[in-house]
Amino acid sequence: NSFVSRVRSYLGEHLDLNLFQSVMVNSWKSEIPDKNVLLMDATCYEVYLRIPTDVKLLWESCTWLWEKQIPALCTSNKIKLPRSKYKDQKIKQLTYSKLRKKIHRKTYSRKRSLLKLLNKGILTLSELLEKVKSKGFLEKDGEIFQTIKVVYEQQKQLFEIPESKISDRIVSIYKPYIRPIVRGKENKPVEYGIKVHINQVGGINIIEHASYNAFNECKRLKESVIKHETMIGKCTHVAADGIYPTNENRTFLREQSIQHNFCRKGRGKDDKATKQMKGILNKERSTRLEGSFGTEKEHYLLRKIKARSQKTELIWLYFGVYTANAVRITNRRKENSQQAQKLAA
Repeated sequence: NSFVSRVRSYLGEHLDLNLFQSVMVNSWKSEIPDKNVLLMDATCYEVYLRIPTDVKLLWESCTWLWEKQIPALCTSNKIKLPRSKYKDQKIKQLTYSKLRKKIHRKTYSRKRSLLKLLNKGILTLSELLEKVKSKGFLEKDGEIFQTIKVVYEQQKQLFEIPESKISDRIVSIYKPYIRPIVRGKENKPVEYGIKVHINQVGGINIIEHASYNAFNECKRLKESVIKHETMIGKCTHVAADGIYPTNENRTFLREQSIQHNFCRKGRGKDDKATKQMKGILNKERSTRLEGSFGTEKEHYLLRKIKARSQKTELIWLYFGVYTANAVRITNRRKENSQQAQKLAA
């Protein structure tokens, strides 16, 4: 049952994803139409993660300490289990989780209790590790324990100063590299996963940049054009949404003699040919590019990436995107062969 998972883990350790992408694009280059037209946009491919709240994160940390590590160390080293309020807090946590409406007073009380329990758990586990000289404590457990210490400091700061802003805020002790990515969507203002900047050429998606941290995609326009010219060839037309038309990007495109779909600045109107060209670029970007995001998420297992580590999540992402590309190329080949048969007939 774990064969596919083991293969994914092996590829995560050994596969150069940039080289993989270059090989795939080079093999399809002759079949890509409109090589001079570059469409670009950013999207977020979410990972499989429970909805993170401060109370859930604190309780997850307490459970890991008081149910998994401390009892296991005490049992294996024949040490008496330290006293704690964990069982009482477990009942209170269950009561809180069943509340239909979690008012601020109840949440505040829960956080305060869990912070005390978590602090005691960290101190208790540290003392046990010193006593047994970390015997039976795995390296992976050590990494999670360090993450829990950071979680405690961050949550304590948020509890004492609610309006404080914390950089690199942790939302999961098992995936500490995941960051909240504010997207500003009406139905989903915050997403948790990999933010990806996609270049599309002739219907083929190329991953220009992927990061777990939020980034401003308008800063990636210059890099995207350079990558396009390196992998595909000369770029003459660029299409992007309303966040890209900065003065810096406009200047760069003008210097490179690249036409774009950005709104005209100042007074005056575009001529008929320019207006028509911008309309075509806008339609291609909003239908073909943004439509490909939905296709990949719905049909290629990218709506929720269920891998368990950072490397295997990236493998999952690249293989999902390039499987979708391979299907597009295959369909295009079938259409071309059918047209050739009709002409021959």
